[in-house]
Amino acid sequence: MANTVSSLKRIRSTERKTAVNRIRRTRLRHQIRTMRRLLEHKDAEGASKAIPATFSLVDRAAKWGIIKKNTAARYKSRLAGRLSKLTPTAA
Repeated sequence: MANTVSSLKRIRSTERKTAVNRIRRTRLRHQIRTMRRLLEHKDAEGASKAIPATFSLVDRAAKWGIIKKNTAARYKSRLAGRLSKLTPTAA
């Protein structure tokens, strides 16, 4: 067990940060899951409305260090690619 005041404070702050990061990671997973379900059900309109919120949450998660930058880019690229396959091209 920690003895010094600074190490006890470090334990408390780590517990708070862990709780916040857990909430953020869960929100990110739920948003990506929602987006994937919309894409699976071929709901292009719903997916188009949800994609800005999803991208925003992915970018913020990368900024906070919940996921890495390349992981965020991969998520966004794959979701955008799947959405572009659903939406008809204006020709």
